[in-house]
Amino acid sequence: MTEQAAPHICQPRVLVLGVCPGRPGEPPFRVVEIDKEVIGEARTVTDVLEAAAAHGITIHDLDDPDVVRWVGGDKYTWKLH
Repeated sequence: MTEQAAPHICQPRVLVLGVCPGRPGEPPFRVVEIDKEVIGEARTVTDVLEAAAAHGITIHDLDDPDVVRWVGGDKYTWKLH
């Protein structure tokens, strides 16, 4: 009998949640968590990069699931449909 290796489940330090409607007169945003702690709102991918950098995380590839996880869209999803 051959044993199969367990699938790799990545738990990146940066988690970007789905788009939320902004307050009246403000654009939509996405909540950003770093190390399982909510650190704020991002309205652009630059906000995500800056928040990560402020916590000592350099993101070289926004599509790397070991680094950042996008929930409810990807790095291009910033508006409600």
